[in-house]
Amino acid sequence: MDYCLSRATILFPRLQVPCSYHAHDRLTRSSCYGSSKSRSPSSLVVVASAEAVSSLNTPLVPGSLPGKFLSGVLQNQRQCFHVAVAEQLRDLADDRDAARARRNLSYGSASSSESCLHRLLHRRIAELKEHDCQIAVEEIMYLLIFYKFSEIRVHLVPRLSRCVYNGRLEIWPSTDWALECIHSFEVLEMIKEHLTTVLGWKPNSNVTENWATTQIRQFQLGQIYAASILFGYFLKSASMRHHLEMSLLHTNHDHDHDLPSSNVSGFWSYGLKDLFLAPNGGSSQPTSLGQASTRQEKTEEKKLKCYVMGFDPETLQRCAKLKSKEAVNLVEKHSCALFGNEKTGLLETDDVILTSFSSMKRLVLEAVAFGSFLWDTELFVDSVYKLKEN
Repeated sequence: MDYCLSRATILFPRLQVPCSYHAHDRLTRSSCYGSSKSRSPSSLVVVASAEAVSSLNTPLVPGSLPGKFLSGVLQNQRQCFHVAVAEQLRDLADDRDAARARRNLSYGSASSSESCLHRLLHRRIAELKEHDCQIAVEEIMYLLIFYKFSEIRVHLVPRLSRCVYNGRLEIWPSTDWALECIHSFEVLEMIKEHLTTVLGWKPNSNVTENWATTQIRQFQLGQIYAASILFGYFLKSASMRHHLEMSLLHTNHDHDHDLPSSNVSGFWSYGLKDLFLAPNGGSSQPTSLGQASTRQEKTEEKKLKCYVMGFDPETLQRCAKLKSKEAVNLVEKHSCALFGNEKTGLLETDDVILTSFSSMKRLVLEAVAFGSFLWDTELFVDSVYKLKEN
């Protein structure tokens, strides 16, 4: 188990969640939260106790009914988790859309003081429903990310307030290999550079150097963690973009003709030498697909890094920016839950902790993986439940 020096064990009441129910055995969830549509006969249905407490031991504990429900499914009926997630997302989308439809319908009513009050009421109901749905969706995204960590047998570090003893933070075991193996070789090389930049970590450091102690403010460590989440998100976005363009290049090369550069002027990016990861300065020039294909063999080993170094500021921002407001809120809530005070939830700026480079590396690797998983999760959730654009 990947925890700090101790682990709080909390039992969660076991929920029986079969993957399907016969019609006469189904329980309705309408008692848990309102619904605009009747559920399908094959729906996953359960009434989760409002008093149930998550034993996932994550910094952020699900508080909404869908979040608690899926937390129970994840612990007790893991094979049904993704089916339950998809249904919950569809239900939330239906509820939100129904509230919006009622609000829009009220706008068409006759103009009077009563109808004006009616419109205000429906607008307020729609706002509250949308807010509740957004919180539930954020928690669903969090559980999906937790599921991805569990697939590689890595547990999220719990609240740091539970891991710091006498001002010292140590995370054991490190599980560095499990957190590194999810990335390609090229991405991993860029992550190592990131570790060197933010922590001063040396790739060839020995055991003594890794466990050497250093002092760092808890607030600063939280900033590094949040920035590493964004870096992981950026690497995932950039690597997927790069993979697509390389696929087009290979397809184009196989057909023995080049696409006109005008068709890809906004597709092949350049110009980030002085802004990101470039050790030396220097100007860069636009590169067409035809020119890039002739240099492909020369940059085979570090083509992703060269590709990223060629981003102009606009492309960099597009790849690094979280696409949805739900993702922004999730990163903020998770970081505050991890580094904040357990009672107030606020970051304690003045606390100085003693820790090792190994423990800080473990935190950064987790954050980078969190950002990568967030990119995948955001894409999946948005295909079922339309997220708010950031």
